[in-house]
Amino acid sequence: MFTASRRRPIGAKLYPYLYLLPGLTAMVVTTFIPAVVSIILAFTNYSVLHLQDWKFIGLRNFEKIILGSKRSEFIGVFTWTVTWAVLATLLAFLTGLGLALLLNNRKLRERNLYRTILILPWAMPSTITILAWAGLLSTSFGPINRTLIQLGFKAVPWLSNPFWAKVSCMIVNLWIGFPFMMVACLGALQSIPDELYEVAKMDGAGSWQLFRHITFPLLRDATLPLLISGFAFQFTNFGVIYLLTGGGPYTNPASLAGATDLLATYMYKMAFSSNDRDYALAAANGMLIFLIVGSLTVVNSWLTGAFREVER
Repeated sequence: MFTASRRRPIGAKLYPYLYLLPGLTAMVVTTFIPAVVSIILAFTNYSVLHLQDWKFIGLRNFEKIILGSKRSEFIGVFTWTVTWAVLATLLAFLTGLGLALLLNNRKLRERNLYRTILILPWAMPSTITILAWAGLLSTSFGPINRTLIQLGFKAVPWLSNPFWAKVSCMIVNLWIGFPFMMVACLGALQSIPDELYEVAKMDGAGSWQLFRHITFPLLRDATLPLLISGFAFQFTNFGVIYLLTGGGPYTNPASLAGATDLLATYMYKMAFSSNDRDYALAAANGMLIFLIVGSLTVVNSWLTGAFREVER
């Protein structure tokens, strides 16, 4: 029996692309075009001083950041950024994991209430949370320092001392970040079959052995992609530093970078806070951030096999 094949109209073939068109348009306008413009600017001298007579200068911006006058600033900011990304990611994950292990205990009473309370920092807008913490940590009139003084301790320069400013940023970032890690770890823990624990307990396994040989291996596969993406996010973090300390305090008045500046806030200052507003230099700094984050993410993914496809 012969069935004649019918050709689909051209319009029918275009239907899928019409459904994708709004999303593709949004991606082009919000991501692709700004990225192309930034790449072009990185190879020019475009700034407030050269708004009309800008020109292509090749790799001079990158040489200035890596080898030239901005080298010492860049190295200091880069070192702190890497330290920040590692510590912020690990602190949020370990805190979230510890709370998830506690909340996953079925013998804990009112654990749903505790989950609701602990997830509130994530539910609150981060901008409001950071500004509230800025008031709490104020050296002069902050409630935390007032309480310390009433208890007989000295006031802590939370936001005016370089060391304590970094500690303050870590604390605030931990307050904002741990609920997400807690929820993710709690979901991963609840996906582990109870039969594995029951069989292990019958064989005489203790709490530490259960965690080491069952919980941690199964949890590791589920949370490694989360850790890698969390590291990339913390590497480009902007809001906590900008709203809490503004990148300060400044140990060198002539330096553009403060003690708590990350690469993202340092790039922002290049473009909008410096006297010459060097947009091209900021764009070059943005390209370096992208290359660093992309390279570290690829290396971490390759070493850990976090995104490796599982054979079925």
